[in-house]
Amino acid sequence: MSDTTEPPTESQPIVVGFVPTAQGHAAVDAAVVHAQRWGTGVVVVNSAHGAYMDSQLATRSDLEQVRRQVETAGVSVEIHQLAESQDPVSAVIDLVEQVDARMLVIGLRRRSPVGKFLMGSTAQSLLQHSPVPVLAVKSTS
Repeated sequence: MSDTTEPPTESQPIVVGFVPTAQGHAAVDAAVVHAQRWGTGVVVVNSAHGAYMDSQLATRSDLEQVRRQVETAGVSVEIHQLAESQDPVSAVIDLVEQVDARMLVIGLRRRSPVGKFLMGSTAQSLLQHSPVPVLAVKSTS
């Protein structure tokens, strides 16, 4: 598959949604690869909401590990941890628009149809409402 989009400029970073899971780390990995290819930076955003707040809110240590990983790859990085009271979809979309992002990268996890119905799907909402292309990745573990 060829990449037919024009590369972003440094002023058009790649925003990556990060949660401290295998899927979140896979999303950061993918964002770094694209940022290296395009010579741009990465904006990492972490947000938690509702029933999954404890499992989605990254610790300071989690975020420092991500910062080191991205910087070691030679990519500039900004990290944003959003307020717990914000709707994560709206908050991520707002950040994408605020930084004039070229792309949004998110991690996916498998959920049953009933799970999606009962809890909604942040990833699905981001895919539907993002004003920029979205790269959705799954972890290999």
